[in-house]
Amino acid sequence: MSPEASAGESMDADFTTCDLYDADESLQSLSLQLLNLGGRVRFTGRIRTISCYRDNGLVKELLNSPGEGSVLVVDGAGSVDSALIGDLIAASAIENGWAGVLIHGAVRDRAELARMDLGVRAMGSNPRKSVKDGLGQIDVPVQFGGVTFVPGATLWSDEDGVLVTAA
Repeated sequence: MSPEASAGESMDADFTTCDLYDADESLQSLSLQLLNLGGRVRFTGRIRTISCYRDNGLVKELLNSPGEGSVLVVDGAGSVDSALIGDLIAASAIENGWAGVLIHGAVRDRAELARMDLGVRAMGSNPRKSVKDGLGQIDVPVQFGGVTFVPGATLWSDEDGVLVTAA
């Protein structure tokens, strides 16, 4: 399957990141090993981004808006000092049609997230809430794990890892 063919398919598209990479070695491969913490292990969608630090105000705001099958990539600067999403924000994401959330940081409510039909990848978990001041930036390129995440690019995630169309 080519990456172009899968990009327009539903959130439940049948793909493997290994086959996608074999078909197109220009895809970026995330070297950072993020945990699969959501109930949906395999997900794909167009990227939206947030850059923030220990503040999930913008994350909550964006996931409460129509996702249309997108994947939210949150660059939390790799901080696991406080969670950027939990079960309530994840429930909003599902209700609003988001395919998944990839977080360079922490989540909370792991047991609940594992039962939810949402792709969630993060560095780990912390029960501490983040602040909600709304500081940060939406839809800016973010970079971590050797990948540049550009709004509008396509992300694929499965058991083997994360691929992103080239920046």
